[in-house]
Amino acid sequence: MPNRRRTAAGLTAAVAVAGAAVLTAAPAARATVVDVNYACETKIGPKGAVSPVDIKAVKSGSGYTITMSFEKGVSDSPIELPKGVMTPRAELVLGGAAEGTVKVKGTPNTVAIPPDTPIAIGTLTGTFTPKTNGKVTFTAGTLTVHALGMDAAVCTPKNNPKPSLELEVTGLSGGDDTPPPAADDGGDDNGSGSELPKTGPLDSALALGTLGGTVLLTGAAGVLWLTRRTAR
Repeated sequence: MPNRRRTAAGLTAAVAVAGAAVLTAAPAARATVVDVNYACETKIGPKGAVSPVDIKAVKSGSGYTITMSFEKGVSDSPIELPKGVMTPRAELVLGGAAEGTVKVKGTPNTVAIPPDTPIAIGTLTGTFTPKTNGKVTFTAGTLTVHALGMDAAVCTPKNNPKPSLELEVTGLSGGDDTPPPAADDGGDDNGSGSELPKTGPLDSALALGTLGGTVLLTGAAGVLWLTRRTAR
């Protein structure tokens, strides 16, 4: 019985520790599906639609693979779009610890798109390489539908959508959370970089020896100068 009680107590403690670790660990990324109200300028006039947008990030080498997914189409075509003639691309607006945009691009349509049917955007992919540590936000930006050799629709969000992804970037060398380099131990207090005075007995002996050598050289020079003057 005592052994069983000790085993049960050990298991309970292990579960408690694991639970605490899960509760205290902060997520590296937080994604939220955001409804984006797109206003599109097309070759057949203005169009508009609301599509839920999902943005995710997966670590890949020194950067991240970014995916942008649309649950609904945002425009349509008055004619059928044959297989392989439509390719979507978009820009994601960065915020927080980064600025600028990330470009993502989709693949050509694998099946024909019937006329007057919402164009399925699917998933767009791009790469984000951070330059500094900190929280980076990703927000849906301009979406372009390239079809039949032209930009058939250019869509911009008009509802000022919130970020779809918050990514916590850490561990970059030279980033914001990298400690400053240590001070040079060989420098003096005024930062001149000269060596500190040495005060040990051996150092004193060396200093005296150097001083003695200087005196002897000076004396020899004086004797040499007097000898030359007398010879004249």
